[in-house]
Amino acid sequence: MNQERLELALEAAGLGEFEWDLEADVMRISPRMAAITGLPAGEIAADGGRALDRHVHPEDLPRLRAEREANVASGRGYEVEFRQIRPDDGRVIWIRSAGVQAVDKNGRPACVTGIVLDVTSRKFEEEQRQTLMAELDHRVKNVLAAVQVLAQQTAKRTTSLDAFLQNFGGRLKAMASANELLTAARWRGAAIDHLVSAELGALAPGQTSWSGPELFLTPRAANALSLALHELATNAVKFGALSIETGHVDVRWKRLGEGGFELIWTESGGPRVAPPVRRGFGSTLLEQVTGRELNGEAGVEYGPGGVRARLVAGVQAVAPRPETVPEAPAPQRVVETITASSGPASLKGSRVLIVEDAVLLALELETGLSDAGAEVIGPAYELEEALALLDRPIDAAVLDANLNGRSVTPVAEALFARKVPFVFATGYGETGGAPGGFEAPVIRKPYDVTQVAAAVAELLRSS
Repeated sequence: MNQERLELALEAAGLGEFEWDLEADVMRISPRMAAITGLPAGEIAADGGRALDRHVHPEDLPRLRAEREANVASGRGYEVEFRQIRPDDGRVIWIRSAGVQAVDKNGRPACVTGIVLDVTSRKFEEEQRQTLMAELDHRVKNVLAAVQVLAQQTAKRTTSLDAFLQNFGGRLKAMASANELLTAARWRGAAIDHLVSAELGALAPGQTSWSGPELFLTPRAANALSLALHELATNAVKFGALSIETGHVDVRWKRLGEGGFELIWTESGGPRVAPPVRRGFGSTLLEQVTGRELNGEAGVEYGPGGVRARLVAGVQAVAPRPETVPEAPAPQRVVETITASSGPASLKGSRVLIVEDAVLLALELETGLSDAGAEVIGPAYELEEALALLDRPIDAAVLDANLNGRSVTPVAEALFARKVPFVFATGYGETGGAPGGFEAPVIRKPYDVTQVAAAVAELLRSS
């Protein structure tokens, strides 16, 4: 009965067993081990263990032999992982082998009894994880380097702190939008129409249009196009077609015969324009950086009827259609950065709850909302902290959607039940609207505090 239970346990665990008789120098391989390794079942000549060495991957053989010799000499048990080339089909698999040594009545090594386990799947997952971590490290460093350059170049070409924060913040948001789309597609590509929609979709309803075939861009090209569209849109809002209600922006793109694409940005119905007297970083970005990043060329014309930009990309900028294609980003209920002309938002006398797990962001929010006149409740960094603060008088709240891996939904539900308005400030890309399906404004990270203050002020006016 005990043997039957042992057999069932070995089979359930996916283990194969063997016995190496050191005195007779023979090895007995069980049918389960034969199925795992491709070796013949039954008794074979061990040849001092070398009978199996011919099936071990050459790179792992020296280590395996050293482990075996040390085990025989010391009498200790062993555990080792190595690659084996199956003799029946030639596949390379990873084997984990463990065994114990028994001695005879004279204390001499008599036999080694052990088990083997196929750990190929685990090793493959580990290799994939290491590859992904290395790729993530590479991408993060590239993003940080790009952010550093954007900050430096923006600072060199702005004359005030407010202008720097507005320009730099807008460029960061453009990068974040592209990265959100790429992440949704597992970094296989981002669709041009999604990039255009993310930049223009909620900017000036009724004053923008875009069309073109389905085309997916590589991560590098997607980031470049997103930044270019942001610069063009920013200029259109400040000085061009979108600065007045009668203006219009039309974006069209087409495939090129050699595999790339051409995108045309056309402004019409706006004020009369002329080439800028002073070249800012946006102009440099469009004319010198975008074309190179797209493996093509870029140019901007300042005709009297409106700005016209032409971006041409090479075949290297186009990616295959990814297996996972995200939905087009839906316009969000967001409040854009307050401009100097409209003045800062006033939250005087209001009590605002802050729920944010990133300490630096929470401190920045606390400072910004306090400067706007609010009495800050919190900040709460954990879900339990936030729930504990709900018994206090609260007029509005700023909620991070995810708190150290936990949803903020319980807090949102409690606030909703009390008819306390709230805004989501989140780094998660949810194209279907606010997290949890709530009818609430959404501000995507990265943001600046003026956006949050404006959103809260709007909530209080509407409630």
